[in-house]
Amino acid sequence: MPEHCAAFSCSNRRTIASRGRGITFHKFPKDKDVRKKWEVALKREGFHASDTSVLCSHHFKEGDFDRTGQTVRLRDGVIPSVFSFPVHLQRLEKGRVTSTSRRAEESLSMASQDSQEMATSSPQPQPNDDHGYALPASPTALKTRLNEALARVERLEREKKNSIAREKRAKTAVKSLLGDLREKDLINEELKREA
Repeated sequence: MPEHCAAFSCSNRRTIASRGRGITFHKFPKDKDVRKKWEVALKREGFHASDTSVLCSHHFKEGDFDRTGQTVRLRDGVIPSVFSFPVHLQRLEKGRVTSTSRRAEESLSMASQDSQEMATSSPQPQPNDDHGYALPASPTALKTRLNEALARVERLEREKKNSIAREKRAKTAVKSLLGDLREKDLINEELKREA
């Protein structure tokens, strides 16, 4: 029976098709404190994760994953943070501040400052959006892009290191196999010349 993602309004199920699209599923942590944080992050009233409850990869940031091995794993202590909540669940308790609300406030304050500056100063040239390499307008967006790039570089370096190690192991195995074949005189003349 396919497993369903436990996130609010997420319809992803563990199937061959979802695996083909690169969606991975992750069980709730066994550590009670981290499991509780996952349950709270879901904002599902009365929800308690069972041993078979899972969340799909859509609810985690790219940097939350460890893709160095054959299995995609979550890094230790990661909390799901990517959700599409309805309006009534997006309202925050008084005094509670999340990274999403903080970013929204920053972008609103920057937009209001920009509009005030535009009204009082002479017209400034507008950035050209035709160039994908241009820097983002806000420092937070720039920092986000930098962090994503650094995470990607780190992931690629790990993958390169693992590939080199796999290649070395494969070469060692082939040399060992050829040596065994030579000892048993099972290798033909053509292979003897190549080895």
